[in-house]
Amino acid sequence: MYEIVRTYKQTIPAMRFIGIKYGDEDRIDGGFGSKWAEWFETERFNKLESLLTDDFRSIYEDYNSYIGLMRYKEGEKFEYWIGMFLPEGTIAPEGYEYVDFSASSLGVCWLYGSETELYCKEDECAKKLSEEGYEIVNDKVGALWFFERYVCDRFTNPDERGNVILDICFFVK
Repeated sequence: MYEIVRTYKQTIPAMRFIGIKYGDEDRIDGGFGSKWAEWFETERFNKLESLLTDDFRSIYEDYNSYIGLMRYKEGEKFEYWIGMFLPEGTIAPEGYEYVDFSASSLGVCWLYGSETELYCKEDECAKKLSEEGYEIVNDKVGALWFFERYVCDRFTNPDERGNVILDICFFVK
């Protein structure tokens, strides 16, 4: 059984998300796990990790995280991106796209449990953040952006029970 073990507000600098965009047509068995496997098999994250700077590492504590970025807007295609946040202005490698985010705040939920239990819990996290007084915000065109953040070591190294922590983040006021 999973549980939300922590919620908090995190201030982030202006950043550029660099990755590859997918849609519902790319889902297999309801999810994007096969796309993640493809990323690891082809070492796509290596190109992005090489773009990290010391300055960025010093201003964004979760710089070493892989991101499953989502965009939802009623009446438009759902977007699911795989990639990383990098310093603003970073040039995207060939074959990658980017989305710029201004300095802002995140409402962060830590989901704790076995890895297979933690996916598709964004609605529960949004509800928990709202209950705790965080106001989730949409972008200028009314789209909602949120993401899974796979942080080393809390996601990559299971505890004695075999459980990990997955961050679910929403942009908040």
